[in-house]
Amino acid sequence: MSDQRNPWIFDTRELGRRAGLSRELHRRVPFGAVIGVPDVIVVPEGAEVELDLLFESVVEGVLVTGTAVAPTSGQCSRCLDPVDGSVEVELTELFAYPDSTTEATTEEDEVSRLVDDRIDLEPLVRDAVVLALPQVPLCTPDCAGLCPECGGKWADLEPGHGHETIDPRWAALVERFGDSP
Repeated sequence: MSDQRNPWIFDTRELGRRAGLSRELHRRVPFGAVIGVPDVIVVPEGAEVELDLLFESVVEGVLVTGTAVAPTSGQCSRCLDPVDGSVEVELTELFAYPDSTTEATTEEDEVSRLVDDRIDLEPLVRDAVVLALPQVPLCTPDCAGLCPECGGKWADLEPGHGHETIDPRWAALVERFGDSP
């Protein structure tokens, strides 16, 4: 976290360590990598995430609350049409001061920590966005998907679309005698 030009890094020194001080942050920052499940739904590499956050100095550290909105791109799980949209996540995370009771009494992976008075927001936002992405993205809530026989999109097919199927047990007879009565 030493790169001070990283837009995901927030310097807390101007907040001070007095409980009750706060600062708002409104920033658009790019994700450096694809986030999500490729070929299903992702936040594309370089996509700008809109952050609307409040940093509050509390006794044990800095409390970060707010929202992050990221654009998404993927395909419908039923009909495979492209699906573009966005995902919005609510964020609430305490970043503990190095000498706080919280920092001293919790395991390293249980609570986020300030490093050199800086907060790296990217892991927090990335984790929240990944968990908020739909597991089964749909183009519309009532998407009927594809016909299992011909692969046509149900929404584009004629009403009553269907395929004649022959019971495999009778297929040999139909081949031998044809389908005439």
